[in-house]
Amino acid sequence: MLMSILLQVATGAGIAKLGAGIGVGLAAIAAGIGIGRIGGSAMDGIARQPESASDLRINMLIAAALVEGVALFAIVVCGFIL
Repeated sequence: MLMSILLQVATGAGIAKLGAGIGVGLAAIAAGIGIGRIGGSAMDGIARQPESASDLRINMLIAAALVEGVALFAIVVCGFIL
């Protein structure tokens, strides 16, 4: 009986760690994809209209910072699971 309870607790902790690891990986991958798309779109816009480069660069940096902030928040939450 006691062994069964300990096994269930250990399995639950293992699944939580697995879920946290998958969550961290997905957050990092999603942030990389998001920042890549932001940078690519900004470069495309600058190539089309070079005179608006400073405005696009500022907007790109703000959007990239927001994406990184969300990814960092997700990684911290997954860290709390561990």
